[in-house]
Amino acid sequence: MNNTNHHTEEISTERLIVRRGQPFTITVSFSAPIHNYLRQLKRTSLIVQTGSHPSKADGIQIEFPISSLGDKKQWSTAVEEQDPCFWIISVNTPANAPIGQYALLLHASKSHRLLGNFTLLFNPWCQDDEVFLANEAQRQEYILNQEGIIYWGTENAVLAQPWDFSQLEEDIVDICFMLLDVGERHQRDKDHTQRKNPIYICRTVAAMLNCDEFRGILTEYGTGQHANGTPPSKWLGSSPILQQWVASHFKPVRYGQCWVFAAVMCSVLRCLGIPTRVVTGFTWAHNTNSNLSVDEYYDEDGTLLPQDKSARVWTFHVWNECWMARADLPPGYNGWQALDATCQEKSKGASFCGPAPVKAIKEGDTDVDYDVCYFFAAINAKCQVWIQKTDDTLKPAFGATKYTGNNISTKSVGSERCEDITHHYKHPEGSLQEKEVLDKAYRKIQKLETTSISSETQFSFIPTALEEPVNLFIHLQSKSSLTLGQDVPLSIDVFNHSGGEKATQLVVGAQALHYNGVPITQLWKEEFHFTLKSNEANSLQVFVPYSQYRRELGENHLLRLTAVLKDEDSFYVYFAQEEISICDPPLAIEFPENMVQYQPSTVKISLLNPLFEPLEKCVVVVAGRGLIYRQRKYRLGSVQPESSRELQIPLTPIQAGPRRLTARLTCLQLQNLKSYKTIDVAAA
Repeated sequence: MNNTNHHTEEISTERLIVRRGQPFTITVSFSAPIHNYLRQLKRTSLIVQTGSHPSKADGIQIEFPISSLGDKKQWSTAVEEQDPCFWIISVNTPANAPIGQYALLLHASKSHRLLGNFTLLFNPWCQDDEVFLANEAQRQEYILNQEGIIYWGTENAVLAQPWDFSQLEEDIVDICFMLLDVGERHQRDKDHTQRKNPIYICRTVAAMLNCDEFRGILTEYGTGQHANGTPPSKWLGSSPILQQWVASHFKPVRYGQCWVFAAVMCSVLRCLGIPTRVVTGFTWAHNTNSNLSVDEYYDEDGTLLPQDKSARVWTFHVWNECWMARADLPPGYNGWQALDATCQEKSKGASFCGPAPVKAIKEGDTDVDYDVCYFFAAINAKCQVWIQKTDDTLKPAFGATKYTGNNISTKSVGSERCEDITHHYKHPEGSLQEKEVLDKAYRKIQKLETTSISSETQFSFIPTALEEPVNLFIHLQSKSSLTLGQDVPLSIDVFNHSGGEKATQLVVGAQALHYNGVPITQLWKEEFHFTLKSNEANSLQVFVPYSQYRRELGENHLLRLTAVLKDEDSFYVYFAQEEISICDPPLAIEFPENMVQYQPSTVKISLLNPLFEPLEKCVVVVAGRGLIYRQRKYRLGSVQPESSRELQIPLTPIQAGPRRLTARLTCLQLQNLKSYKTIDVAAA
């Protein structure tokens, strides 16, 4: 009953796993009737201790008497029921006790007897715990739900991929405490009392996730890096990553990118009892070191040029939010805290960011701990486009300012719907509140720069807006997402607003792109020359053939479409861009109409090949907690052009309730085709 009362029964029914600030009961049995021990039991107490070298002086070994009335705010115990051969004892844990793996001992007279071990976690059900979350539906989602969705793609075409957090698997709780132990050894931090603080736990876990801090759990995936590891897109959940890390004696697992860091972070923090969710933001200014201006450089054909500078605009970025009170800050900053485990290039301090109060990010309170300034810059920076000419001189491109921090999204509570939470981070664009926040942030920045030349956070102002000649205007549009195999349609509109005739050159191009803004290769371009009369418009419809992008699409299937318009009289350059996702063909999952616990069923998975070429060496991996034991792999061979293949999967569900089946297909042409579907399994 203890684990059920403490919402840990899914982790284990054999081990005692409890949450702080909430009593649990134990039964002490005696080998003979209790009246034989009355002298020894006159002065009895319990001892709880954690850590490798517990001591009372360090505050991680506590002794307290067995009484008839326990103090609910402290470590205490009370006898609930007495019998000649056993006692039932209620043990109270303080709501600010360090989390950890504890030993429980009985001290009677001069002897000590180990009663057993228990694990103590944070308690979002307890009002006195710093991680208390009042809403039960949110607690179910952000602590107990193991099946997540992570968003990616572009701001105009948000795509979903499934993730199995696995935080309630029994071995994961032990791995989480191993992770804390290893992190504290690297930091030479032996103070286990710090584990009472969720801020400390969040920062320790974030430091352990990336390899810039010590020897972390994951190695970050570099551009085109495949050797001796798993590409980030192939992971289906956190459990294999954490288990591999332990099995390899704590060597970093290859490989992770931002969504993998955030997903594993979510698993660990949920397991330890901190309400956590995964958040995706689109058009994210990364590694700005708090600079509010980012530059992108293109050649005269509109090809994005590689940069030596680490600061660049990412198509999307994934981080975490964790829920807690912030007693270390002035009032008003409790609630969701942003936490980013992806490596940052910072002038000083750790390579991760947070926890930063989301409220502080929204209000521009850039001096608040931790790292609010970095989150603020990432979602409020402006990106200026520059054209590099053949003589290496740079010209500003007009009409090309890009704004960051768009469509910030997370999985909604209790459903698989995408929830837009941009309003948690930013005031409405163009509103008076937004202007006031930006002005306040700039004032704080200026004060910071003037008071501390070698400050940890050096902001730069957004440069004065370029004086833009209102002569020509260019607009580029395409479908936000297309299925692999389709030609990409582009619509370009050019307007001449000047009082005279304009001779123009237009170059339209398509480039494959990594999600972190690193260019892969230029795939296609087309050049046009035309003359526009005063107030005349010209519209063009062109297509990027599938044959031009099929070989060099990149693992994230992102294309950047560009249009560079040059005024041949004044040599002014105008620029427009659009990013689109190329989606994999559908992998359909079909359940029978009804599924009942412990009754054999068959699930059908079908793949339609829309291409004019066969999909070769197709392998389908399926997984589903409560539906299938571990992962299963099926080899499909080849799927012929414009045809489909079906796969019949026998399974017997062993758990009732909503259950998700996830399928991933890999072949020579596709590496990241995932699908998922949830069914409600009826109880037997």
